[in-house]
Amino acid sequence: MNFIGKGRQVIEMITDPGTFIENKVGNAELSPGPGPGAVVGTAKCGGQVITMIANDAKQQNPRFKVVYSGIIGLEEAYKMAEAVYCTMAADQAEPVAGKRPIVLIVDTPGNAPGKLEEIVGMNKATVAYQLALAEARKQGHPTVALVIGRAISGAFLCHGLHAGKVLCLADKFNIMIHVMPVTSIARIIKMPLAVLQERVKSNPVFASGVTFAYQLGAVDAVLEDSAAMKTQVLAAISSVRSAQLRGEYSSIGPEGRLQAAIERGGRKTAGIVMKKMREEADNILRALEIL
Repeated sequence: MNFIGKGRQVIEMITDPGTFIENKVGNAELSPGPGPGAVVGTAKCGGQVITMIANDAKQQNPRFKVVYSGIIGLEEAYKMAEAVYCTMAADQAEPVAGKRPIVLIVDTPGNAPGKLEEIVGMNKATVAYQLALAEARKQGHPTVALVIGRAISGAFLCHGLHAGKVLCLADKFNIMIHVMPVTSIARIIKMPLAVLQERVKSNPVFASGVTFAYQLGAVDAVLEDSAAMKTQVLAAISSVRSAQLRGEYSSIGPEGRLQAAIERGGRKTAGIVMKKMREEADNILRALEIL
């Protein structure tokens, strides 16, 4: 079984029955027109109010012809970012313990690659969404991403990787998670495809799949049972909130996953490089003080 193209179905699986209200976050009403591939709204999960953000892989954006099948285009990214900012506005006066969670359902094959999208600023839109999620996490909103199908390239970077915790269904659910297909890597770095195909067996940098994603720190936990998605999402929300209440923001999100990857052996030189960069930065600061 797989859940590719079934983002709306998963929303129903992980939320309390009949509670999802699309295009409404707090007191804000979001326009249903722009970004038809973005599914945003409010629901309850385990009795608590949450903001839901997902892909509708069955929708095509009539204004941007390359935005279809779950691709996150300019309008989709801005709509997702708007939902995040509306969430922050709704809970502005709430303490960290009262900030509503944001749950991301991830099933995207990438960003829109069309010329028009590049001209009108697709990259600015996806960066705006990344920034919104990062700000929400730092303000105390527990953010949890659940990968149910495809989590590829820059679209996963803006819709998933900035969450406090990233959950992912196991490989047996036909998960596609990677930065770039090996065929594309071979063309870009001009290395024989056969050589790369051999290296993916042991080198996570070149490989795809949930196991390597976990090793590299892109994923916090792998779910073997789809029936446990709601339970695992609630557990992740609780875990992220606890860390935020303790002020341990570096233990969640990208920073926390990087440290986990180093401990798992997936990022063998990251710690060394980071230490060297800090030393060089300190040397520059000392030199500036002297000058």
